[in-house]
Amino acid sequence: MGLLRNPDARHIDFEAFQGIIPENPKVLPSDIDMVFERKGYFLVAEWKRGNEPVSLGQKFMLQALARNTNFCVLMVRGHTDDGVHIEKFWRVVDGACKPMGTTVDEFRNFVRRWYWWADGKD
Repeated sequence: MGLLRNPDARHIDFEAFQGIIPENPKVLPSDIDMVFERKGYFLVAEWKRGNEPVSLGQKFMLQALARNTNFCVLMVRGHTDDGVHIEKFWRVVDGACKPMGTTVDEFRNFVRRWYWWADGKD
């Protein structure tokens, strides 16, 4: 078992928020799969399996976060069902996905480098 507090927890269903903003009835909350914070800087990652699509709203949110200089946004194709498996990961830069690696070790190294970069910011 991993570090999930409740590995059997269900995903949050945001259907009750449908239409909450009358001027934008399609707007819904979104979630992020992974977040690191160091000294006010954030590394966020959205994980998708295989060819699982990113919703349009989530795409807009991730691109907006990536434009914020305090955020580093990653897209990961992989899963953690029986250990960490990564097929590929990208960094969202200028509205596009820049390939960063294809292995768990490359991903771990990216996270370490990001942490050291953020830790050096004062």
